[in-house]
Parts: sequence; structure tokens; C-alpha cells
Amino acid sequence: MATFGVGAPSVREALRILEVEGLITVRRGKVGGAEVHRPDGASVAHAIGLTLQGERTHLRELAEALLFFEPVCAAACATRPDRHQALLPALQDNLARTADALDDGPEFTRLGREFHDLVVDSTPNTAVRLLVRSLVAVWTTQEETWASETWQTGRYPDVAGREHLLDEHRRMARAIGAGDAAAAEDLARRHGEGRQELILAGLGDRLIDATSPDATAGFRRLSFPAGRSREETA
Repeated sequence: MATFGVGAPSVREALRILEVEGLITVRRGKVGGAEVHRPDGASVAHAIGLTLQGERTHLRELAEALLFFEPVCAAACATRPDRHQALLPALQDNLARTADALDDGPEFTRLGREFHDLVVDSTPNTAVRLLVRSLVAVWTTQEETWASETWQTGRYPDVAGREHLLDEHRRMARAIGAGDAAAAEDLARRHGEGRQELILAGLGDRLIDATSPDATAGFRRLSFPAGRSREETA
């Protein structure tokens, strides 16, 4: 307050904004205070999402970008010499849980997005990984909104359609496991085209929304894996 010549309400609001950005954690009580964190995937994704929203970017433009980047990530994963230890077990676990969620549309979608997150997060190139996972996080919040809306109105794809999407993920996992980068890239691109066509038809040509509570929660998941706190991931 003395350094910047501001009042306590301004300081509290500034700390609140930094906490929303994931740059600090504010602890209450006698031993409380603000713990500062390094910028991570959550802060990068949030910044990109806000910029896209500020530029009034349409979902279709984001979809086009992902169709370029995500297949490249799938191909890169197929070239990892440690893919059988570092990625394939997680993909197989995801596929099993997704199969168990066939009767729950929103959960099926959430797990489907988790499959994409696993592939992107396993991309060897750090710069590509951070950029693409940020774009994927923005898209995921929009797709989960679509899943909730279509499930509630009875317009969510039927079981046969869900099984088809799951089978596409299985084929992508097999291509990555086999080290076939060309096949992994082609399968990822064709899967993305079909999935995006379905979702964009349901959402219309909406603008990106990076400020809703669901979007903010989605970005924070990049810092805190499901069920784990920052302290547990440190």
C-alpha cells in the first residue's frame, strides 16, 4: 500500500486477480499470506483465451487451428522412444474409463477431451506443447458446454455415434503405440474434422468465451490435475 499509494481494497482486488490467474495462492489466518507461483499452463491458457475473446474470435477459427496442431502432436508422440512407458498406459486407462461412460454423455465428452489432453501433454517439444495445450483448453471448455446442452435437450449423439468416436481414439492409440507417425497424424486429423463438424453444428458460430466459471475451472485444471492440489503436484 505504501509503495504504490493505494488503499487496502485495491490491494485485495489485485491479489484476487493474481489468484484467479493462478500466479499466487492466498492463505488465510495467522500464518497466511500470498505464495507466489511460476507461470504455468493455466496462466498461459487463460491469457490466450482472454486474447481470443477480446479479438472476438469465432469457435470455427479455433477449430481450424487445432486441426493443424493436434495431428502434429499425435505424430510427435508416435516418435517418442519411451511412448510405451510414458503415454500408452495412460491412454489405455482413459479408453477403458471412456468405454464405461458410454451411457453418460457429459462424462463421455470429458473423458474424450482427457484423451486429447494426454496426447498434447506428451508432445516432446515444450514450445509446441504449451501453445497447443492452451488452445486445446479453450476448445475443451466450449465442447463441454456443447455436451451439457445437447445432453439436456436429447440431441447428444446416440450410443452408436459414441462407440464410433471411442473406436477412433483406440485406433489413434494403436498407431502411436506402433510408432506410425503418419497414421497417427492422419487419424487425428480425420477424427478432428468429424468431431468439430458435429460440435460446431450444435453450437453455431459462437464467439470464444474464456471468462465463464466453466472456462476458468478448465484452465485451472492445467495446474491442478483432477483431485490434486498444488502442494501435491509440487
